[in-house]
Amino acid sequence: MQNGYYDATGGMVTQFNRLNVISNNLANLNTTAFKRDDVVIGDFKRIFEESQMQMPIKDNTKEAAKFLNHSIDTVPHIVEQYTKYEQGGMKATGNNLDFALKREDAFFMVKTPQGLRLTQDGSFIINDKGILSTKDGYPVIPKDYFKNGQYIKIPNDAILTSDKSGNLFANGETLGKFFIATTDDLKSLQKEGNKLYKFDDIKKLDDLENDDVIAQGFLETSNINPVSEMVGLIEANRLVEMYQKVMTSHMNDVNQDAIAKLASVRA
Repeated sequence: MQNGYYDATGGMVTQFNRLNVISNNLANLNTTAFKRDDVVIGDFKRIFEESQMQMPIKDNTKEAAKFLNHSIDTVPHIVEQYTKYEQGGMKATGNNLDFALKREDAFFMVKTPQGLRLTQDGSFIINDKGILSTKDGYPVIPKDYFKNGQYIKIPNDAILTSDKSGNLFANGETLGKFFIATTDDLKSLQKEGNKLYKFDDIKKLDDLENDDVIAQGFLETSNINPVSEMVGLIEANRLVEMYQKVMTSHMNDVNQDAIAKLASVRA
């Protein structure tokens, strides 16, 4: 068995996965409030050594670690994929139905067919029922929703305005207040597509009461830096090429050399 071949194969697969993440980032460069994803690359041996004493099987101990294949177990793996919630830029739109959040840990809450979800995309519309919704048709959740189950309804021909805390007004009347969710555990949020985030426990979410958190007439841009993403793309492509050359060398040069030497051995 050629351990070097398996090492190179594992490294190539890891870079393919990294390329997928970078490509998705670049594809969402102009997506409102998109947050960049990244990966952590490690090796199985290190991960095993860090967690072996927590494993329930008796053989997964320090004694068992002596029998690890130290060549194969240093193959690189994607240890973790995570989202960077750093704030994007602010783009003025002049649309009174556009709202940008000023904090990286702040989210609007919306109602989807799958349940309540979080989003940082504040480009809203008024649906045919007069309810403030996302462009995908998901109603935006106000603070009082958890008391009365009512959404934010905008009167016909009314001009919607908001203060910095998310209180909503139309024609001088108060319509309600955005439920602006925040959490201390951003890592627990899961991307679900369409700029939605799934949370595991609503009790872990807090409502931002009177903070300066809303900018009406603005949208948050993505936090993607196209230059750094292109650098990462080039780097990953070059690593794939390097691993490919190593694999070719093992399959052709090393094997041919081994065959030639074996053929020259006399019985």
